[in-house]
Amino acid sequence: MSIFRRRRRNTPAGAANPMPCRELVQVVTGYLEGTLPEVDRVRFEEHLAACPHCTAYLDQMRTTLRLAGRLTEDDIPEDTREDLLQVYRAWKSA
Repeated sequence: MSIFRRRRRNTPAGAANPMPCRELVQVVTGYLEGTLPEVDRVRFEEHLAACPHCTAYLDQMRTTLRLAGRLTEDDIPEDTREDLLQVYRAWKSA
């Protein structure tokens, strides 16, 4: 008996190792940037086909990126900019 498992012919690539929601959240950036390895992309898409919550999460991420990509520094009020910088600096020093 071989120690290596073989995938059945008609079994999707990710079926032997399904992607849990937590992992999908961790790799969503790679998926959106097109840098996710093929085997993980297949697992990602198989998970999306069965999980409406992660599908909604992916849609939210796409919307966030689309809207945030339109912002310029001039669009952010000075007091909001300073608040964001304070939060970032506090986070970075923690």
